[in-house]
Amino acid sequence: MATPLASNFTRLTSADLLKFKRYLVENVSRSLEGETLQLGDRAEIIKQRLNEVYVQTKVNLPEDIRKQIYTEILDEMTGFGPIQPLLDDPEVSEVMVNGPKKVFVEKNGKVSKTGITFDDDDHVNRIIDRIILPLGRRVDPDSPTVDARLPDGSRVNAVIRPVSIDGPCITIRKFKKDKLSIQQLIEFGSLTQHMAEFIRACVIARLNIVISGGTGSGKTTLLNVLSSFIPENERIITIEDAAELQLQQEHVLRLETKSANVDGKGAVTIRDLVRNSLRMRPDRIVVGECRGGEALDMLQAMNTGHDGSLTTLHANTPRDALSRIETMVLMAGMDLPLKVVRQQISSAVDLIIQQTRLKDGSRKVTAITEVAGMEGDTVVLTDIFKFEQTGIGPDNKIIGELKATGIRPIFSPRLEAAGFKLSGEIFMPSSTGKPQQRR
Repeated sequence: MATPLASNFTRLTSADLLKFKRYLVENVSRSLEGETLQLGDRAEIIKQRLNEVYVQTKVNLPEDIRKQIYTEILDEMTGFGPIQPLLDDPEVSEVMVNGPKKVFVEKNGKVSKTGITFDDDDHVNRIIDRIILPLGRRVDPDSPTVDARLPDGSRVNAVIRPVSIDGPCITIRKFKKDKLSIQQLIEFGSLTQHMAEFIRACVIARLNIVISGGTGSGKTTLLNVLSSFIPENERIITIEDAAELQLQQEHVLRLETKSANVDGKGAVTIRDLVRNSLRMRPDRIVVGECRGGEALDMLQAMNTGHDGSLTTLHANTPRDALSRIETMVLMAGMDLPLKVVRQQISSAVDLIIQQTRLKDGSRKVTAITEVAGMEGDTVVLTDIFKFEQTGIGPDNKIIGELKATGIRPIFSPRLEAAGFKLSGEIFMPSSTGKPQQRR
């Protein structure tokens, strides 16, 4: 059998090995055509066929190179190629492929470049197809971007040429199988015990809460934790682009958006689902992320008896979150005066929790802020808890303190009516802190 590789391996180049690997893949793939394999058997059968094809080539590679090629081919044919080891690594939270020769990962909040590469653009495109085709999605030059969710819940975004100038790109936000608890967030320093007690009381007392934060700041993780406080006897409807929330309650109805078909029809948006959920007798509506006109429907739901709603949005401060909500409401196409929009926001939203990814990679709740009503044309915000940075330690570790501001929220009577008489100690600023003023 003629192979693209000479049996003398002493002068092999990486191009030779690449040709040989492709030759093996083509022959193994050909031998499997027409066979229906169970997922569990597939890897073993591929190993067996791979060995048979390799023996027939009469090529003798050093054992370490042969094993490496076998591993790469198995990852290619049963997983997601070169990035499969990264997806298998529990410490990796995000995988970013910026073209065939640049692969980055996020580990423990820090982004770094790996030594992993793809062969070329076609290799990356094959892996994109392997990821999205089983999910019923497609990507091509006419539709060069795609969002998808892997069976384990991980989020995938892929972009190819001509939109992606430097080659096809893949971004995978890995799904954590073990949901973090509020106690773990306290241990990580994301928030304090007092903040946790306050947030739990707010959720159970059915306050409407918005979690604000930047990309990768941990908004969904925090939303998961807050959702865990919802009582078991309540009917919860979750609405997401890609289902990530892991609610443990029994009475949960999960809704997920749907992309348009090839003809551009049949799309079901977050806004469609929010509107529909109001007809499904929800006790709670949990929207994974507001990013458009659905914000108006959420506000109207909050203002018409559907209290206790939770959602997230992209913003860097609580004040920015209000501006973002205003913008999203206007995106709904309703010609509303800005003052009316702000009145809707101030009467609907009770609390904004700001989640931030700091420069050292750590994630913290940097503000818990009450929406305290209107003064003139301005929505009044009051910080109940605040993170104050005091310096930078070794390894650029940010040093700071999470503390109360000394102000009790105006909605305290609602917490008491729900059975939560929080001690004054929770709202007491530390000895170094100065009470904040309403702003």
